[in-house]
Amino acid sequence: MTVTGMDITADLIRDLLREQHPDLADRPLRLGALGWDNQVWRLGDDLAVRVPWATRSADALLRKEHAWLPGLAAHLPLPIPVPQRLGEPSERFPRPWLVTTWVPGEPADLAPATRPAQAAATLAAFLTALHRPAPEAAPAGRDRGGPLADTAGHFTRALDSAVESGLVRDPEAVRAVWADAAAAPGWTGPRLWLHGDLHPANIVTANGDFSGVIDFGDLFAGDPACDLAAAWILLPDGAADLFHETYRPRPDAATLRRARGWAVLRALAGIHIADAGVHGRPGGKPTWGPPAHAALRRLTASVHG
Repeated sequence: MTVTGMDITADLIRDLLREQHPDLADRPLRLGALGWDNQVWRLGDDLAVRVPWATRSADALLRKEHAWLPGLAAHLPLPIPVPQRLGEPSERFPRPWLVTTWVPGEPADLAPATRPAQAAATLAAFLTALHRPAPEAAPAGRDRGGPLADTAGHFTRALDSAVESGLVRDPEAVRAVWADAAAAPGWTGPRLWLHGDLHPANIVTANGDFSGVIDFGDLFAGDPACDLAAAWILLPDGAADLFHETYRPRPDAATLRRARGWAVLRALAGIHIADAGVHGRPGGKPTWGPPAHAALRRLTASVHG
């Protein structure tokens, strides 16, 4: 994470609203979350303002969400942050920003799903609805959604670093899962719409089940295995098989093998982000550790079985 630009304050956001969307400017405003790319501010009870603050790429991601999410939202069975207004760069703030709907719930890294059957069915229904063929103009992924083998360098660096830091106890089991996934046949179907970043901080829960999906900055079209990795990352123990039985069309063996590889990559990333949080480094989030370690345990269990 590299923080860029000016300080984001309530006064700044209030000024931006007065300049471009004055009918919203007098709503109650409070900080909701500090994301990887954006700050999210609650605007009244049902809206949010997303303002880029930590990456240069956030501007393009917000514009992508504004362009594509309204058309997808109507087909999805869970709430998502639907863009309502686009704020353009101005003298007061030289970057774009969004007003979206607010998705209530607690992030799953703080309040994980605890009802396995319900969560598996909910996640499967959401991804079944999202994973529709995308138009030719749909965006491509950032190092995601293509051949898994193309990310071998990322995997090697992430695993080696985790081993050096004492964060992974059985690297050979992790390598075995990865090798099998990278050797699986590639996706030959149409490019499907994908969320692209289904980690525990990007899905919210209520009463032990998933209640919404947020942060579609990585929205793109490609191989559904990238999103299907979420079964190992987000669900409680024993729920992945039910997810695979419920998702449609039921994934074939090659897709599940690739999904396991994407899940390994996401678990390693979560382990590093959690370790950074434990040691107070920028961008670190200690709450990412438990789900990441649990995912790696689930993924490697078959190696020992």
